[in-house]
Amino acid sequence: MTIEGPPRGTLALVVENDPSDGPGRLGDWLRGGGLTLEIRRPHAGDELPKDLDGYAALVILGGEQDAFADESGERAAPWFDELDGLLRKAVRHRVPTLAICLGAQLLANAHGGTIERSAAGPEIGVKLVARRDVADDDPIFAAVPFAPDVLQWHRDEIVELPMNAILLAASTHYPVQAYRIGSAAWGLQFHIECDLRMFAQWAIDGVEALGELGIDAVEMLERVEAALDDIADVWKPFAERFAAVALGRTPRAGEGGLRSLPLIGPR
Repeated sequence: MTIEGPPRGTLALVVENDPSDGPGRLGDWLRGGGLTLEIRRPHAGDELPKDLDGYAALVILGGEQDAFADESGERAAPWFDELDGLLRKAVRHRVPTLAICLGAQLLANAHGGTIERSAAGPEIGVKLVARRDVADDDPIFAAVPFAPDVLQWHRDEIVELPMNAILLAASTHYPVQAYRIGSAAWGLQFHIECDLRMFAQWAIDGVEALGELGIDAVEMLERVEAALDDIADVWKPFAERFAAVALGRTPRAGEGGLRSLPLIGPR
């Protein structure tokens, strides 16, 4: 477990589900937004806390595991049941939550959504997602462009959102790309945390699968490298807006300034 600094009023719990998917650029952006990160790695034996007392935010990262149980009812990781509990408490107590890829699937699963192997096959590389009109009223999605670049690497998808979820972004073959549950829990099916080194390692580890899909790894990584600045232009401010919400503030629509916002209650 890595804890950075003492201030618990700014402390975000970051759960790393897989050693291949750390906080990366997202971690830098959240720190730049004023949060202190406590990184717990249950895959390496770190225990998860029983509750979120003292945490300003919860961030759940991705991984190779399936969010859904297998035919025997077994979960892909022994800590997923505990993580379900934390995700439910986060929504119940309005602790700002950001869940990435597998994390977004786990957030949906914990609240009654359905995750399955995607009928459209794996989605990998630089892609576009489309922000929906309802996102205009969202405190951190309102300033996202209509069709931003994102990085994708997933084979499962959320086929049914929880009843209380609001769909914020979609794409043609993978309809659930971003959503919110309650006032302050966001799920992103795509990756915003990756730098080139992280994505290149995924390509090396998955070179066989890429070949089977007809994806040229070198060409894909060239496109990733070319898109990284554009991705940062959109998702760095997005991460900073999430940090602002966690600290009890939110940007005005279309502005960089912050104002007080009674979005989240005592925790």
